[in-house]
Amino acid sequence: MLNHPILEQSFTIIDQEVGQHNLNTLEYAIARRVIHATADFDFINLLTFSPNAISNGMISLQKKTPIITDVTMVKQGITTLVNKTFNNPIISAIEQVSDPLPGKTRTETGLLKCFQQYPNAIYVIGNAPTALIALCQEISQSNVKPSLVIGVTVGFVSVVESKQLLAKIDVPQIRVEGRKGGSAVACAIINALLILAWDSQ
Repeated sequence: MLNHPILEQSFTIIDQEVGQHNLNTLEYAIARRVIHATADFDFINLLTFSPNAISNGMISLQKKTPIITDVTMVKQGITTLVNKTFNNPIISAIEQVSDPLPGKTRTETGLLKCFQQYPNAIYVIGNAPTALIALCQEISQSNVKPSLVIGVTVGFVSVVESKQLLAKIDVPQIRVEGRKGGSAVACAIINALLILAWDSQ
């Protein structure tokens, strides 16, 4: 059993407080885990799923598709469950470079490097809007698309713009609208997808 009993108890409480909602079963499984990670019920309305995003993510995880994270914290937050399920390679973009390209952040530079090597990976951007913007630009110019993009950047500078840019691109994606997001949200989404993929086998 991948879910701890205390987690299941928390889910019961969340279900009671959420009540009626407009998400389907799979979408709600992801939203519920995000709410558990953040104690923020706003996410029931902020999460956006493109058509087939969840099924694409589940199939890609089952195929052991690499997972590219923007920062190390996201990588650490999903490693345990990845190791218990499909053992996908997990690569943190920021760990790929010591010196950023001129005018770019380390995370952005690392992500560009990762996209050259793994264009069809699952991309999980939980913090850095510069990385999400760079990814969107690369996707727009490439014939190969990621299996899934999770765009949940957080903060105040370029955050909303990065998500709006992702929304305009034809790629399977899960987004959080507005300023909210972060590592905990990114981890919750991937971990929920891992459990859905594992249980659907």
